[in-house]
Amino acid sequence: MKIFQIASVPGDGIGKETVSAGRQVLDTLCEVHDGLRLEYLDLDWSCAYYLEHGQMMPDDGLDILRPCDAVYLGAVGFPGVPDHVSLWGLLLPIRRTFQQYINLRPVKLLPGVKTPLADREPEDIDFLVVRENNEGEYSNMGGRLYEGTEREVVIQNTVFTRYGVERVIRYAFDLAVKTGRKKVTSATKSNGINFTMPFWDEVFAEVGKAYPDITRNQFHIDALCARFVTHPQDFEVVVGSNLFGDILTDLGPAVAGSIGVAPSANINPTKEFPSMFEPVHGSAPDIAGKGIANPMGQIWCGAMMLDHLGFADGGELVMQALTDTLAAGMTTADIGGRANTREVTEAVCTRIRMLAGTVG
Repeated sequence: MKIFQIASVPGDGIGKETVSAGRQVLDTLCEVHDGLRLEYLDLDWSCAYYLEHGQMMPDDGLDILRPCDAVYLGAVGFPGVPDHVSLWGLLLPIRRTFQQYINLRPVKLLPGVKTPLADREPEDIDFLVVRENNEGEYSNMGGRLYEGTEREVVIQNTVFTRYGVERVIRYAFDLAVKTGRKKVTSATKSNGINFTMPFWDEVFAEVGKAYPDITRNQFHIDALCARFVTHPQDFEVVVGSNLFGDILTDLGPAVAGSIGVAPSANINPTKEFPSMFEPVHGSAPDIAGKGIANPMGQIWCGAMMLDHLGFADGGELVMQALTDTLAAGMTTADIGGRANTREVTEAVCTRIRMLAGTVG
């Protein structure tokens, strides 16, 4: 029996509902999967925690997470707490301290989900976006001078290291090999950003030479965004800097029909530290507590977590159950259905049992 300890951080708004749903699915998978058990460490870190304690997590929060095998995160953000406070107080310290330098987000049109793009089928939208997650444009360097005056100066530094750029690009090529994909596309803007982006392009070309069977190409970020819409079938693995990857990984799920279905993984590939799995959607305070939140993104995160922990067959079973449930029309209102969170979750759990041969 393999036992994993999972830090469960529901966060704010609908995060509490989707994490509960995701855990129900994971627990069902453990019921039918020999040799796997998940134990949860429940943590209430959130904007509500911040309003009570003045910080998003306790001083020893990272030490609490360190021995865990993974972090299963809901959504973070709530009115009254500025987004930069919640981000820099919780997510970014976790991502950087635990060297989760890969942010991986699948972009896939699933059955039962309607894309806003005309005449596109599931086989047209199926690619992976790899975002650099530790440095780049989101480096905490810079400052403000003469604040509030007409002479105010604001400086934000961007930091690229050869070590950081090489490892994320190499991960993208290795991912293409691992998943049987034949093309890696790089997001750049070397025509307008004259130091960091030409450097990124050079490293992309250097690393790519070690993968002669993988086709490589690159697009300026503005053109690439357009091609996500006009030619989504052209992409297999896309790699970008922290900022460009952030933009692309919201656009991708929108192209694939719903941000509510989209997952993401903040990965430490060495497994020296825990990785973190979170849906792309926000906390949606306007629908929190109504029981209508879409749990599919959170459930998909669970499948990615199982794969990362070494139980790829368990992750595949969850994904098959999720896909079958969507294909059967059991969906929430945000993607045109009439089911609520509980009904969708129970349908996925039932499908897991059926696929595993424990029902009928």
